[in-house]
Amino acid sequence: MIISDLNTCLPISGFEGTKIKQIFHPHNTMLGIRYSVSQCIVEPGKSSKPHKLKSSEIYFVLKGQGILHIDGESSDIKENQAAYIPPLSRQHIRNTGNVDLEFLCIVEPAWKQEDEIIE
Repeated sequence: MIISDLNTCLPISGFEGTKIKQIFHPHNTMLGIRYSVSQCIVEPGKSSKPHKLKSSEIYFVLKGQGILHIDGESSDIKENQAAYIPPLSRQHIRNTGNVDLEFLCIVEPAWKQEDEIIE
């Protein structure tokens, strides 16, 4: 059994502008998983940079609110809502609230830097 503790995950700055903690990724587990799960944070008034991933993603909002932009469409998103982002979709998310926008990002197959295109 592998248990990951968010409090011990080291934060990194994502190239697209978010603060990221990798919870599960094939490189940090021996379970043979093909997906990755990370916690992402966008500060109030900030936005991630427009980018694309070769993988599909699901964002699940834990705290806060924002506007999610996917391929020219925009939608409000808030706590306890999830969104599917198809592979190679141009996307970014903006925090429209007064607290950190915190969400889980599930990527399948697992996120790799070389699969991300920053625009």
